Amino acid sequence: MIEINQLSKKYKGADFFSVTDLDLSISKKEIFGLLGPNGAGKTTVISLLCSLIKPTSGSFTIDGLTYKKNKNQLKQLIGIVPQEYALYPTLTAFENLQYFGSMYGLKGTELKAKINAALETLGLSQFSHKKIDTFSGGMKRRINLIASILHDPKVLFLDEPSVGVDVQSKNVIINYLKELNKKGTTIIYTSHHLNEAESFCTKVAIIDHGKIVTQGSPKDLINNQPNANNLEDVFLALTGSALRDHA
Repeated sequence: MIEINQLSKKYKGADFFSVTDLDLSISKKEIFGLLGPNGAGKTTVISLLCSLIKPTSGSFTIDGLTYKKNKNQLKQLIGIVPQEYALYPTLTAFENLQYFGSMYGLKGTELKAKINAALETLGLSQFSHKKIDTFSGGMKRRINLIASILHDPKVLFLDEPSVGVDVQSKNVIINYLKELNKKGTTIIYTSHHLNEAESFCTKVAIIDHGKIVTQGSPKDLINNQPNANNLEDVFLALTGSALRDHA
């Protein structure tokens, strides 16, 4: 589904590359976790693949489409759930979803049916006509997710989809994503919740300093790392325990 070849990105004015000569292949229907410390390059990779920023060098394809030749078609293939809420706070949940759905060409009864079905599945039907600024964090996360999947994307990018939410909301979100994946959606996921990634992802890559240091199924990575009992042990062994704070 995704082929990345020698992809690099250096931001204007930066001293170092955020991503360097990245090679990666992600299969269809994969739940692929892109994991790494703060500043490792995860969000840059996601931003490149979503065509939000241009690569300095290298290339990638999504379902055979390239950024240079098929930019508009490529954007129709993908859904993006950003780390920050991408919603209009003074609009209702339904109004937000109507707006975002219309941006993908959905309208009328088809759009209304898709919105109502997703709201029902994610336990938000009774709040559909409430303004977003009255919602809890977990409710906003669920609306954010719905906004990204109304057009049935082939690839869904998730940047910290369960950060700052209660256990119940997190459980609903993860189960919903698993159902989407069963129906054929390829999922690219970043998170600092390594226990969640271990149980959720079919395959992960750990990135540090803009380069992939290892990749494979969570089970294989744990088995291949001496004295590792879980994915967090693998992560710390390969990226170190030093703080990665940056501003």
